[in-house]
Amino acid sequence: MGRRTLIVVIAVLGVVPVLSGLLGIVGGPAALPDGEAVNATVDGEYRFTNVFWLAAGLLIWWSLRRPEERAAVTRVILAIASLGAIPRLISIAVTGWPHPAFIGALVLELFVVPLVIWWHVRTFPRPEVPEPLS
Repeated sequence: MGRRTLIVVIAVLGVVPVLSGLLGIVGGPAALPDGEAVNATVDGEYRFTNVFWLAAGLLIWWSLRRPEERAAVTRVILAIASLGAIPRLISIAVTGWPHPAFIGALVLELFVVPLVIWWHVRTFPRPEVPEPLS
């Protein structure tokens, strides 16, 4: 699969944090599947955190405008999204299984995103650093 396909896949993955970030900011926790009203502290923290999720999606899209030059940005954001599986697993251990939509997110974070990072590294290898002049 080529570069263009990879860019399209990453652009589509970027839709998730953009839309869910906006929904989280505007709708709060009650807008989640199985969501409900929470106290003001949890509501404010949830909406605040979703600003970062929205920003991650926008940065992914920004990085794809110059995929070779901004490859590190793409990889860091994807890696952070993949690491999101860890707190989800902690939550499952502490509180039980979430709504199926979030099980799907966990599958994306554990399996799909790492594969996309691997594909990205293979497609946009790190440019060689020139030897310093002596």
